[in-house]
Amino acid sequence: MEEPGALDAYDVAFLAGGTRRVADSAMIALSERGLLKLGGSRVRALGEAPSLHPVDRALIASCPRSRSTTSVLAALQRSPEVREIARRLAARSLVTVSGRRLTRQGRRQLRAAERSEGFPDYVFGGPTALPHGPVRRGVVSARPVPSGLGRALIRMGRALDRDSDSDAGSDSDAGSGSDVSCGGGSGNY
Repeated sequence: MEEPGALDAYDVAFLAGGTRRVADSAMIALSERGLLKLGGSRVRALGEAPSLHPVDRALIASCPRSRSTTSVLAALQRSPEVREIARRLAARSLVTVSGRRLTRQGRRQLRAAERSEGFPDYVFGGPTALPHGPVRRGVVSARPVPSGLGRALIRMGRALDRDSDSDAGSDSDAGSGSDVSCGGGSGNY
């Protein structure tokens, strides 16, 4: 039985990272419980358990069919259920009225929650606290496209990242093992 006024996982997630952390935590929790399926950049609800948190119910209701992970997370961040968490935490003086900053008491509560070890790591660290796999990949890749930056540029950047990641493991051309010198006089041509 929870003590009155105790923080639940989504309250702590809000303190740790705001609305985005709440949405990420809900998606991760429901995926781990087998109620959501993440596939690439899509998410789909697989079922519903009777005793779900209001945030969980909102997430499941938002994707009865396959939808983009980005749109589901964005909608959940703006949902009345997540706004209620911000309102409740502000009423307890754990966040400012705008819900964007922690108060001193909020920081204390967050540190106490971290010490208690009663919450999953992703509540504090987000999806990067998860081991590599489809859930982490699905949540991490659900970042909205920055306005003014075309999708082609983003794809090019990802391709460059993949190329540099695959090159990082090879021993060829490590350090300054180039055959070309740019000045100095004794370079190999």
